[in-house]
Amino acid sequence: MQAKYKPKILVVNDDKASLFALSGLLTTWADENNCLVVTAKSGEDALRHVLQDDFAVILLDVNMPGMNGFETAEAIHKRARSSSIPIIFITAFLVDDLNKLRAYQQGAVDYLFTPIIPQVLQAKVSVFVSLAKKNLELKAQTDALGLRTLDLQAANDKLQREIKERKIAVQQNEAKDKFLAMLGHELRNPLSAITSAASIIGFPGAKADSVERAKKILSRQSQHLTRIVDDLLDLGRVMSGKIVLDKTAVNLGEVVLSCLDSLRASRPVDSYQWNMDPAESWIDADPTRVEQIITNLLDNAIKYTPAGGTITIKIAVRKGTIKLMISDTGIGIAKDLLPRIFNVFVQGEHSLDRAKGGLGIGLALVKQLVELHGGDILAQSEGENLGSTFTVVLPQAIESRVSPQPDEVRRLKTNTKLLLVEDNQDAREMTTQLLTAHGFQVLEAANGAEGLILAKEEKPSVALIDIGLPGMDGYEVARRLRSDKDTRSMYLIALTGYGLREDHRLTMEAGFDSHFVKPLKLQQLMLAIEKLEIV
Repeated sequence: MQAKYKPKILVVNDDKASLFALSGLLTTWADENNCLVVTAKSGEDALRHVLQDDFAVILLDVNMPGMNGFETAEAIHKRARSSSIPIIFITAFLVDDLNKLRAYQQGAVDYLFTPIIPQVLQAKVSVFVSLAKKNLELKAQTDALGLRTLDLQAANDKLQREIKERKIAVQQNEAKDKFLAMLGHELRNPLSAITSAASIIGFPGAKADSVERAKKILSRQSQHLTRIVDDLLDLGRVMSGKIVLDKTAVNLGEVVLSCLDSLRASRPVDSYQWNMDPAESWIDADPTRVEQIITNLLDNAIKYTPAGGTITIKIAVRKGTIKLMISDTGIGIAKDLLPRIFNVFVQGEHSLDRAKGGLGIGLALVKQLVELHGGDILAQSEGENLGSTFTVVLPQAIESRVSPQPDEVRRLKTNTKLLLVEDNQDAREMTTQLLTAHGFQVLEAANGAEGLILAKEEKPSVALIDIGLPGMDGYEVARRLRSDKDTRSMYLIALTGYGLREDHRLTMEAGFDSHFVKPLKLQQLMLAIEKLEIV
């Protein structure tokens, strides 16, 4: 049995010989009866023991110097925890009735006179020890029950966690399945349009206006596919902390108008009534990411507002921040959906027929990008068919600057010789036609080895090199071009599907001058070349 569940007997006597004799009379008996004997040499010492432990009975000498037995008993019984401990007074002197009454008033249960008969002492003590044992057994059972209760509670908590985790896992699997179904739908739609448009363009009997419409469809749907892929990749990057902002002073009003013009090519922008206040307001932000934020919000307003509806754009300055509000008179947001509107893959019931399209990641990406800028976003709606308002708050720029006018893609005046190293035949062929149409003399290579030979023989000014080449990758091609005196001055551009900061670092270390993410944007290439005065 643990010591804390063994009854304890406290023997208090200031005389060492008497203390030794009394404890000796009880020690053997106590060992046999599974209890403990504790000794104290004074009333003060007894009080210290009582503060630390519970006792089955106290054998207390009456005549002690300092604090006598009566005073000690009174102090013990004043304390709530020890008030019920039975006390047997021990004395060598005859006690009159008045002192006996005083002793009983202080909580005494009996008197013993020395010399003490061992059997009498053990008999009197055993009564209280037996009672204490029952109490301690109950305490032990209570403690064991408490531990069992804790174990059961812990097991229940674990079970609840597992149930919650399973529920989350089921929800995640359902969300994943829905997302994959949506992704398949969203990819097949533009791919179907692209395939049909390509067939029309290749059909010998196609009319000129049909071919022209097919070309526009090809361009529009390709941009749509690019946005889908960019949103997917950017959401993953920003949520894993792999997007680094390139902040500068940005005129928010101009960005809004620019985004609206861009959407006009693929969305029925002119089918709505627009209330706009694109006042000059400068924010400290990454221009590319701000365009993503605004484009997603405008696209969302257009998507969920019936034709003829009203979309309102307001910009306000508030204490070092710029507030952008985009409101619509569309289908609104259900109250149960509003708290989850910025979660990944969340969409309203109105999109279940897929008529509105989308992957349910646009608003999640917007929230991540806004928070990455140190800003905040809020969605508000009075309910279904009552429209919605999205409010974005971003830090105000300390200084404004003149916004540059967007450069237009234009032909080069000279015939720049460019080496294209790309292993995908279709991509190589289409990119070559595009570059040729805009004034480049293109040299084609299907792998790194061919590219190195052409570069040494033809000495082009620019080399556009795919990173994921078979055998010798783009990094190695760049390193070899830089190590050869005949080609080391060539302007090298990495063309890759990877756009993380680490990917940029690897291309720079390999010797590239620029890093372009697929698909190739011709305007980006033109600006890079003209900036370096290659032509």
